[in-house]
Amino acid sequence: MDTNLSSPPGQACASCHAPNRFFTDPDRAEPTSEGVVEGRYGSRNAPTLMYTSESPRFHFDNEEGLFIGGQFDDGRAPTTKAQAEQPFLQPLEMNNQDAEAVVAKLRTASYADLFKRVYGANSLNNPAKAYAQMADAIAAFESTKAFSPMTSKYDYYVQGKASFTAQERRGRDVFEDEHKGNCAACHPSRPENNGANRPLFTDFSYDNLGVPRNPANPFYTQAPEFNPSGFDFVDIGLGDHVHDVAEDGKFKVPTLRNIAKTAPYMHNGYFNTLKGVIDFYNTRDLKPTCKSKWVSEEEALRQGCWPVAEVTVNVNHDELGKLGLTEQDIDDLIAFLNTLTDGY
Repeated sequence: MDTNLSSPPGQACASCHAPNRFFTDPDRAEPTSEGVVEGRYGSRNAPTLMYTSESPRFHFDNEEGLFIGGQFDDGRAPTTKAQAEQPFLQPLEMNNQDAEAVVAKLRTASYADLFKRVYGANSLNNPAKAYAQMADAIAAFESTKAFSPMTSKYDYYVQGKASFTAQERRGRDVFEDEHKGNCAACHPSRPENNGANRPLFTDFSYDNLGVPRNPANPFYTQAPEFNPSGFDFVDIGLGDHVHDVAEDGKFKVPTLRNIAKTAPYMHNGYFNTLKGVIDFYNTRDLKPTCKSKWVSEEEALRQGCWPVAEVTVNVNHDELGKLGLTEQDIDDLIAFLNTLTDGY
């Protein structure tokens, strides 16, 4: 919550991950977040931090043949601690020159004595060590119950303390049906260990869903020092992190917990509505391709087309694109997704 840890002062972690907005950006006017320097925007939609500590360390699963876990949409940070170290030094975010500049601010913070109580009386004397300890403290906070409450209607349903409506039950059936939505293939929905482990609605894998470019993304118009490609910029996601074209266009499968409250959706914030997301999953490979690659969700739905994928290779055509869902199925599915909101 400390807004003095940016340069200039004015931006905290909570600025883009507000607790009262399920740890997402409270400013829904733009699909990506503005940094502390006015007019500077990143290329990606700020994801929720809820349940982020549950993600396993980034690794390649030899049995599955897939990259799993990590932090950020491309997995470039293996852990929450490693993730917490990056925004402070990112010029499009908190814009500090180096770790020493951040630690200098920590030394004068109101909680400096608390920091020393945890990490030692001399902990703020060594900038590199103190910076790592700061990230460790953030990761510890993100592992608390505030980030993983599991207090949704779904959770109470699993415990036998709430009942689904007929529509919510139908929605769950669509969600899990291998011949319909099959959402559970990437967003596992069943408790494990006799109900002891409740699902996180993600398998932490990576996928290219064929999401189009977002014409509203302000990153395209950033200064050349931040975006030298201009409107030709293509976000290849995981492929850039692991340097493998076979992973180009893939982004981390998000948790669906609180999904009804965490719009916009996808790595670039292309979708503003759940209905639009599901329609895309349902008809991506059936509707004609829009004449322009610069078509918004709203306009694509109006025209009855979908723009070409931002990254056309590695698109998942096996599990989505032509699901055959009816309007009733879609409405039922949305009703079920609403049961995943914490604070029931």
